[in-house]
Amino acid sequence: MADSDFPGWHGTTIIGVRKGGQVVVAGDGQVSLGQTVIKGSARKVRRLSPGGYDVVAGFAGSTADAFTLLERLEKKLEATPGQLQRASVELAKDWRTDKYLQKLEAMLIVTDGRELYIITGAGDVLEPEHDVAAIGSGGNYALAAARAMMDTEKDAETIARDAMAIAADICVYTNGNLTVEKIGG
Repeated sequence: MADSDFPGWHGTTIIGVRKGGQVVVAGDGQVSLGQTVIKGSARKVRRLSPGGYDVVAGFAGSTADAFTLLERLEKKLEATPGQLQRASVELAKDWRTDKYLQKLEAMLIVTDGRELYIITGAGDVLEPEHDVAAIGSGGNYALAAARAMMDTEKDAETIARDAMAIAADICVYTNGNLTVEKIGG
């Protein structure tokens, strides 16, 4: 099958919400190939503990590529314990310049409970405005929904869950089977 004939993998919405001293990363469980749901319960949010410091990471894109990036991030965090920003920048630099890593197709949201970043293969380490980050097929829907709820009395977890429910209602590549990890607060 030629690359142009391959229907392509779709799926995943990941959101990170920081509010009230707590950060929540939530991700749905859907993996689709073309118009077919291949799996509805994938776990795309993980807790890492390199060097004794907890970090939560969520990924969108190729699972194998994301695991490669998470392993690299863990090594960077072990080399710079407690310095998420530095480890993220080092990962982004490697991802941008290494010929092998350049081919990886994934995005990450990472947090240590204080800092919240989106890391991309373009060499970006982005700290989101308004304390909300979202990636993946339904990312823009979840982002808009969460931003609309940030000035309410809802806590970070409720905002993340509600935003993901809205994204799942709109995006056919997102489902309501969530993995949620909290850190901080």
